[in-house]
Amino acid sequence: MASTSTPTARLTDEELGRMLALIKDSDSVELKATVPESEHRSAIASLGIDPLEAQIRQVYFFDTPDLAVSGSGVVVRARRIQGRGDDSVVKLRPVVPADLSDDLRRSAGFFVEVDAMPGGFVCSASLRGTPRKAEIRATVADGLPVRKLFSREQRAFYAAHAPEGIGLDDLTVLGPIFILKGRLTPEELDRRRLVAEMWLYPDGSRLLELSTKCLPAEAFQVATEVRIFLSEHGVDISGEQQTKTKKALEYFSGTARGQEG
Repeated sequence: MASTSTPTARLTDEELGRMLALIKDSDSVELKATVPESEHRSAIASLGIDPLEAQIRQVYFFDTPDLAVSGSGVVVRARRIQGRGDDSVVKLRPVVPADLSDDLRRSAGFFVEVDAMPGGFVCSASLRGTPRKAEIRATVADGLPVRKLFSREQRAFYAAHAPEGIGLDDLTVLGPIFILKGRLTPEELDRRRLVAEMWLYPDGSRLLELSTKCLPAEAFQVATEVRIFLSEHGVDISGEQQTKTKKALEYFSGTARGQEG
């Protein structure tokens, strides 16, 4: 499928062409890079990120213990956000935007985005919903049906793409994982907003991701400017890139399978 690439040293000309085609038909581009764990402290200090200003987030994933749903390209997630409220997402990736229906593209909660990182990219389609306040916590604590966290439109989107025979209420709660989200608007980037997310995994490991969103037409210019900015601040993004969702799912999958055994 022409909508994903595995992170390598650099993209080939063919991969660049595929990415350009995906960006052209997407709603936005999110430029991402992870920082080696050994350099988290120095990167945070160099960028001037104040941990005390970070927003706390708590994310739950829903899947089978063997990750059959995410393995089919569907990610199911619910999130609690400090000072805001809950949201839920059914995400499909990879996708080719041209293959998506017009009805979905017109939906207010639906968006198509290309995630680009050093040496890799993936195009995803997400359908977002808003559960009632405190519903996520109650659902998880009381073992209530998972489908209640998702709208009728989200449930239909899930059913259309998830493996046959695996409903939302068949899924296991994987998580939660805690996240600290900080923001900065550097003068060198004309006050463009950069986001720093620190994912804190239960085994004590951490993942620091830096990102910024932009319009499809400005993706390459913004990517160049941000790369220069990070380099000038001594932030190394040349190492092996990790995806925060994949790492979380693999960790919680191992825990769930251990409980089954």
